[in-house]
Amino acid sequence: MFSKKESKKLREDFWIAFGKSYPRKWILYNTIVKGLLFRFHFDLKKALVSMDVEHSDLETRIVLWEKIVSLKSILKDEFLPQAIFEDYFILENGKEISRVYVEMTHVSIHNKNTWQETMVFLSENMNLFEIFFGEYQDMLSA
Repeated sequence: MFSKKESKKLREDFWIAFGKSYPRKWILYNTIVKGLLFRFHFDLKKALVSMDVEHSDLETRIVLWEKIVSLKSILKDEFLPQAIFEDYFILENGKEISRVYVEMTHVSIHNKNTWQETMVFLSENMNLFEIFFGEYQDMLSA
């Protein structure tokens, strides 16, 4: 068991190591499509990479989500076959979003032995999300 302080230090160490191992500027929040962002996540049980629709206006969120869903077969066939689509996903802060993600289980941010494979997973899958986004950005922003 780790204390809160030790756990925080491990999380910081992981993200610093990830940034040094994969020193590039990820799109993340800079999508130019309002309400669309990309996320990395790594906790005690899993790692995931996601494309989140978080628009504050529900109707606008639904329209953007429907555009993404219309590209589902392309995303799964050409980029991320393991992608999971969730129309309604509740974040830890209680905010409701729509999310497409890929996840890796049986890894833990507290286990340094899983860090390298997790870094590869995060990098490769975010790269694929970004390539997909680059090809379909015009459609999603229209």
